[in-house]
Order: sequence, then structure tokens, then C-alpha cells
Amino acid sequence: MRIIVPMAGWGSRLRPHTLTVPKPMLKIAGKSIVERLISNISNTIDSKIESISFIIREDFGKEIEKQLLEIAEKYKTKAHICYQDEPLGTGHAILCAQEQLSGPVVVGFADTMFDADFKIATDSDAVIWVKQIPNPEAFGVIKLDVNGTITEFIEKPKDFISDLAIIGIYYFKDGSNLREELQYLIDKDLREKGEYQLTTAMEHMRQKGKIMRPGEVKEWLDCGNKNATVESNTAILQAGKDAKLEGTIVNSTILPPCYIEAGTLIEGSVIGPNVSIGKGSTIKNSIISNSIIQESTTIKNRILDNTMIGSKAMVIGRAEDLSVGDYNQIQ
Repeated sequence: MRIIVPMAGWGSRLRPHTLTVPKPMLKIAGKSIVERLISNISNTIDSKIESISFIIREDFGKEIEKQLLEIAEKYKTKAHICYQDEPLGTGHAILCAQEQLSGPVVVGFADTMFDADFKIATDSDAVIWVKQIPNPEAFGVIKLDVNGTITEFIEKPKDFISDLAIIGIYYFKDGSNLREELQYLIDKDLREKGEYQLTTAMEHMRQKGKIMRPGEVKEWLDCGNKNATVESNTAILQAGKDAKLEGTIVNSTILPPCYIEAGTLIEGSVIGPNVSIGKGSTIKNSIISNSIIQESTTIKNRILDNTMIGSKAMVIGRAEDLSVGDYNQIQ
């Protein structure tokens, strides 16, 4: 099984946090979004991961590429770094890894985290991960027949057609079929709203007789903006697997669940519930709940809730609902 991870987007809705760090590399409870994606995908497949292809912008830099290689090493597989030079859509992004589009392939967009308790039905030509949601008009959706086979893909329907939203994870029994359809879109310049869309290629595959079925997930965690990311942090901590309490804690109260890395200093503070704090951070005389604090950040004399603060930041002063990027100082 090969995994392909398109992650070259700007992440503009999560600024200022994505000005210095690509969104998929932001950490939630100690793991980057992209690493959590790989972990979740690995839980749904029974076969060995042959390789992971990360599709990025070249200006992400060598340090980000190094971190991606390290993620692949954790899963004892090799990594391929592919570049998408222009934002020409989901189909174009996947085709940037065309040399890896053969045999069984899982495509996972790196702003997606999910919880699933199924294994991929490898007898289907494709499996599309979906979630039943109340606002399907904002997403691509699928329609099913009475046998549970996908009969149509609809991108952001204006009128209600289905409430099964495509979450951004896909299995293809033979990646070469997908590669051919994506190349066809490019060759014929078949665009939707100016971009080459994966859903268009999948619809062509379906019309040619490929059997596609849904894989419905229990939970779909969004990291599209600050509030959604903080809510995802809460869901992950409350699930119980990632809570951690390390570091130096002096005259403080910790309200679980929390993730506090080694190398932190918590003094005279109340932390939690639902707080993640990265290594090297110092928190003094503060009350923090429902928040994500990245690495090597200092917070003093603050009351914070529903807050994201980046790495190497300094926040000293009054109580607010904040979204503070890396290297900023608020006093």
C-alpha cells in the first residue's frame, strides 16, 4: 500500500500560525496534523506501507522536508518529496506524485483527521471516506444506491442531495487507473472552477464501471481555522490516548485531560481542561483552558480560553480569546 499526502496549500484560514509553519505541521497534543493523518490511515489498512509521498511547495524548506522524512521513518517506510508549483486543484496535486500512482494507493489530504473502526474493503475499486453531517452544502458529497455503491459525486451542492460529505481520504485498488484519469483531465484541460478536481476523475472512473463504496467514519476532526483546531485538540485529549503530564509543575493545579510535554515549567497556575503545551514553554501565574500552546513560549499573568499560541511567543497581560502566531509578543 502506498500513501499519497497532498499538503501544498497555504492554510490561509489559520494565519498567523501558518505564516511560519505549514498547517499540516502544526502540532496538536504533541503530534503534527500530518502525522496523525498517517497514523489514522495505517489503522484502516492491513498491508505494509510501501512508501509515503508528501506533496508540498518547494518553499516549505529543507527543515520541513526533514521532518516529513522522520515521520516516514516512524512507520518504517520510505518517503518521497514531490513539489506542486501551482495551486491547480486536488487532481493536479495528486498527479504530482504520478510515479507512485500504481497498485493499491490511499490518498489523504493533510488537513484531515478522523476516527474510523473499519478496515478497507479491498474488493472495491475505490473506497471514499465520508461523514454524515448537517451542512453538506459546504462539501463534496456522494449519492448511494440501495446496495451501498456510489452512484454520483457532487461538489458543494446548492440544494440538498446527500448528507454524506467526502472528508478527503480515498483508497484506490489500482492507482494507475487514477493516474490515467488525472492525466486525461490535464491533457483535455477539464477544469472545475479553474482547477483540476479529483472528484471529476473519480466520476469518470465510476462511469467506466469502477465500483466505489463509502467508508463512513465515526469522527471527523477539522483544522481549517483556529476555533476548529482548538475543538479538535479537545476531542483528541478527551479520547484519552494522548493525555500526558510531564515537565516541572510548581504550586499549580492541572485539570485533566491535558498534554504537557517534558521541559515545560508550570508555576502558580491552573491549567486545563483540554490544554496542550509544547516542550520548553513557561507558564506563570496564569489560568489556561481549552487551548493549544506550541513550543518555547512564555505566558505570564494571563487568563486564556479557546486560544492558540505559536512557538517562541511571549504573552503577558490581560484575558482574551487569542490566536497568536510564532515569534509574536503581546504584553
